[in-house]
Amino acid sequence: FPLHPQEIVSAEREEESNGVNLMEFSDEILLHILSYVPCTDLVLNVRRTCRKLAMLCLDKSLTHTVLLQKDYKVNKDKVKQLMRDIGKEIYQLNMAGCYWLPSSTIDHVTRCKNLVKLNLSGCHVTSLRLSKMLSTLQHLRSLAIDVNPGFDAGQLSSECKATLSRVSELKQTLYTPSYGVVPCCTSLEKLLLYFEILDRSREGFMLSGQLMVGESNVPHYQNLRVFYARLAPGYVNQEVVRLYLAVLSDRTPENLHAFLISAPGSFAETGATKNLLDSMARNVRLDALQLPKAWINGSGLLQHLKFNNPFYFSFSRCTLSGGHLIQRVINGGKDLKSLTSLNLSGCVHCLAPESLFRKAEDDIDSSILESLVVSCCNLRHLNLSAAHHHSSENIGNHLCQLLSRLKHLLSLALPVCSITDVAANVEKPPTASNLVPQTFGRKVRIGIQTYPRNLADQANQKIESSVFWALMGSLRFLETLEIIGSSFSSAMPRNEPAIRNSLPPCVRAQGVGDSEVAAISQLTYLQSLTLAQLPNILTGSGLVNIGLQCQHLRTLSLANLGMMGNVVYMSALMDMLKHCKCLRDLRLEQPYLCAGAQFFQALSHCSSLQRLCIVSRSGTLQSDAVMSFMANCLEVIMCHMFMGESLTVCKNLQQSLVRSFQAERPALNVVIFPLLHEDLTEVIRDVPMRHLDEITLFKSRVAEEPPNLWW
Repeated sequence: FPLHPQEIVSAEREEESNGVNLMEFSDEILLHILSYVPCTDLVLNVRRTCRKLAMLCLDKSLTHTVLLQKDYKVNKDKVKQLMRDIGKEIYQLNMAGCYWLPSSTIDHVTRCKNLVKLNLSGCHVTSLRLSKMLSTLQHLRSLAIDVNPGFDAGQLSSECKATLSRVSELKQTLYTPSYGVVPCCTSLEKLLLYFEILDRSREGFMLSGQLMVGESNVPHYQNLRVFYARLAPGYVNQEVVRLYLAVLSDRTPENLHAFLISAPGSFAETGATKNLLDSMARNVRLDALQLPKAWINGSGLLQHLKFNNPFYFSFSRCTLSGGHLIQRVINGGKDLKSLTSLNLSGCVHCLAPESLFRKAEDDIDSSILESLVVSCCNLRHLNLSAAHHHSSENIGNHLCQLLSRLKHLLSLALPVCSITDVAANVEKPPTASNLVPQTFGRKVRIGIQTYPRNLADQANQKIESSVFWALMGSLRFLETLEIIGSSFSSAMPRNEPAIRNSLPPCVRAQGVGDSEVAAISQLTYLQSLTLAQLPNILTGSGLVNIGLQCQHLRTLSLANLGMMGNVVYMSALMDMLKHCKCLRDLRLEQPYLCAGAQFFQALSHCSSLQRLCIVSRSGTLQSDAVMSFMANCLEVIMCHMFMGESLTVCKNLQQSLVRSFQAERPALNVVIFPLLHEDLTEVIRDVPMRHLDEITLFKSRVAEEPPNLWW
């Protein structure tokens, strides 16, 4: 949190009265404490308190790397002063996602003559400003930028191109068909490409993915070690990425060790891409691999690719069977201790020996999962979501029991139907909620719910020896957990109208509810939690346990819990929120949700909250309560609500929020809009990519990218 001089002084006086003076600590301890303070506060505030802090705040360990990407209170004047004071001492500068800063702010970066790494993703940078800035940064080796409509590589000066020729790492987010600065980067070793090009312009014209013939000057990939491309939905993105890949297909870099393409939907293989993959199979040994499902399905590619010490695999949405996974990727169960991240999301047959005659709902083969666990014993990130992974009744072979051996896991994504006890699922008669179809009903007034208030009461409801309870107990250092229904889909997808209908949950998931949620409270170090389509939530009592026990929780996403026509967990959620002092991001997606005064009063206890997103078909909100909440929670800079209110109500509230709080919160981003309105996609396209990608759009994020791909 920002520290001001008067707070430092008062803290010192209080410590002196207790016989302890902060300034008596060693420099090493003080530097460690100061490393948790935002750099803008260190330089502009804390260093003015006394001579000792003035010296320590300018220590190289604190000024070498400046991170502004989540400093939502920084403005143009603060950046100007910061660069003036310590510009020459900065070697790494991260301004990613600072969408609220005017483009002229970038001019002050020219003071950082010694910059080696610079991240400007999400910042407004024109071709001319980029040229002027890069012309002065002769030591730059790592760069991240956006390429927006109007970008013209012809405006880049010779000095700018000289700097780019020395850049070895480039991250480029494309909002228009272009090669950007790639042709100028002749020494590239790492290339990250994010394709966010829409198929239609704002005026409704269809866009083309074709680039001018002479524009590329042929990208220089001869030194490339890492190639990563992530595509948003749309055919234009596919057209443009093929142009980037064309050069790779002609000559595959000998040092290539990571090749990753993340493409939603269907991305067909062509002759050029087949040549590229054949060349890779002959000439390179990979450490990280991700390919579109059409490039893997039905091909023998994995049998021919060679791997060195792989650390990341993603076979998301592929029809890869467990037999192929073990034989071709894990080499028949051989040692694969180097693998730290594995994404099998939507890979419905990955835990079965073959997929030809198998139904997606059939039981898994536990021996395949056991081979995976034994071979990849150092996994830190594992995604098994978006599939039906049903365990058999054989004792000791439950998916949760096998996963409990992975003691190094930091993040885990599972389908809801995979965590249920098989015996309990067979013996237990259907509950009242099981007998009610999971469909939309009329709006129900929610009164005060009754539910057990502590873990002891929860234990009476369900035996703590359940396989999921035991799994949570064994993964004590887990930081990210996602439990998502195998048939769940968000009501607000990307670039499409809102989804009006949802598929029912898996039959095996019908018994998953409050006691399973309570089991999660054992994760003391949990920072991010996603729960979606848990049908047997009756009161939400487990949420209270999580609020009490998981004091490091920063991100919470809840979607379609319990009966769809009745928000049964609202009272428990409000109790939970009173304990979430570290919560920064909250996303709620639930039909018929009523965001009223009681809810926002409870949410006001989350003193660290920065971003709020509510998606609710036929949901209602209370404008006065929203205004009061925003006035009380000074850290909130994003408020997105897509509900059932009229367009007039939404516009009036949005205008009031912007008018009242924009001046004090420069990063404020407010979108209040009817969920089922036909213009929703046009509204979505104006949301800053940082918010859209991190919270507004629902998706599984575990093992989505290789660890440490960028900063």
